[in-house]
Amino acid sequence: MTPDNSSKSKNLTPPAASLSDSPSKVEPSQRRKFIIQTLQGVGLAALGAVTWSAYVTHAKASPLALRPPGAIGEKEFLAKCIKCGLCVEACPFHTLKLAKAEDNVAIGTPFFTPRTIPCYMCKDIPCVPPCPTGALDESLVSMAGRLNINTAKMGVAVIDSDQCIAFWGIQCDACYRACPLLGSAIVIDHSRNDRTGKHAYLVPRVAGDICTGCGLCEKACVTEKASIQVLPLSVAKGRAGRNYIKGWDEADEKRLEGSEKTETKTKTPQSAKKAVDYLNSGGL
Repeated sequence: MTPDNSSKSKNLTPPAASLSDSPSKVEPSQRRKFIIQTLQGVGLAALGAVTWSAYVTHAKASPLALRPPGAIGEKEFLAKCIKCGLCVEACPFHTLKLAKAEDNVAIGTPFFTPRTIPCYMCKDIPCVPPCPTGALDESLVSMAGRLNINTAKMGVAVIDSDQCIAFWGIQCDACYRACPLLGSAIVIDHSRNDRTGKHAYLVPRVAGDICTGCGLCEKACVTEKASIQVLPLSVAKGRAGRNYIKGWDEADEKRLEGSEKTETKTKTPQSAKKAVDYLNSGGL
């Protein structure tokens, strides 16, 4: 008899695909997964952009950055600096560094922190000539056609007399001795110490027109937080500007020509009295 192969043929037939494996079910699931992953990626990218923007905004808001010698005005400096780092590479003392997000300085621009590493006043000023854009201007640190670091105006040192121990009557001249322009940028003033009647106060005073802002004094200060700190000129020094006319200067007084004369009176309880009555009452 011929064997019945019908049962074998049935066993060789592949099983039917389950409903769960059908294309109509698989494709929508993968599509949803793809959409979810895409949206998650977009969300993370947006969050990163917001965070980075916050860092940049915060960094640009700081007005206390100390720039290399020869730096032009801060607004113009930020416009011209291409963040190439050539000035940083040229600094032999590793004073300069490029700002990172956490430095609170415009990211990628050169600056220095005197308390960490001050400017050591290199005579040849190697950080300035490599600048390709003029953000560091050689003419600002030149005299008689030659580079002269003593003309640099990176900032000006400011003394906190409440914290400086010299103002307590303790002898300390660390900042004075550290100053490369000894006896010029920082001088020592002498005055009688009435508390003891036997000693003198020897207190430092900064000559703002001579100070270069190198920060060697800040580095040398012996107090836990430096009692003398270098600040940008725009922060530390004010100007009378056009708010005051020098009566003894004819050229300056000409600025009044053509201007409207206005008089402003400030009224206070004291100004209501006559000057003689005010003085006789002890100023009360």
